[in-house]
Amino acid sequence: MSLPPLRPLITEERIAARIREMGATITADYQDEAPLYLVGILKGSFIFLADLARAIDRSVRLEFIGISSYGKGKSTSGEVKLTKDLDASIEGCDVLVVEDIVDSGVTLTYLLKVLQQRKPRSLRIAALLDKPERRQRPVHVDYVGFAIPDEFVVGYGLDYAEDHRNLKAVCVVE
Repeated sequence: MSLPPLRPLITEERIAARIREMGATITADYQDEAPLYLVGILKGSFIFLADLARAIDRSVRLEFIGISSYGKGKSTSGEVKLTKDLDASIEGCDVLVVEDIVDSGVTLTYLLKVLQQRKPRSLRIAALLDKPERRQRPVHVDYVGFAIPDEFVVGYGLDYAEDHRNLKAVCVVE
């Protein structure tokens, strides 16, 4: 697939600096010895999760869950499906869901209900990007990297039809 015209929105340097800040805040918020699971939502969060995990100055456990409300296009299908479940129990643990972008809130609303049934000690959300003006369901994001306008973005884990995840910056698809 050829690369569509892209306009840089957030540089690699700004992303790195913001993740360091988020990591320091998360470290301060989770001071006790309870296990902290970072649950990455596949596939988009994997780059953010890796960098965020290294920015947190305490032991963390990594888990992944696959969930989707998008097809091959630019907008939500409205249908949510679980594509990969957790490998470990999160009961009694602190859980930080790590998401690449919070858009409509449809996917996260579903996922939070699923995870809450598993009885974690706490359940919070960290997102690299937030598009609050697109929200269809109320979702509170505890740790936000950047609030962005309602534009379709790729890079740093985010894709367009499975392409462009490897871009080091976040770019708007023109």
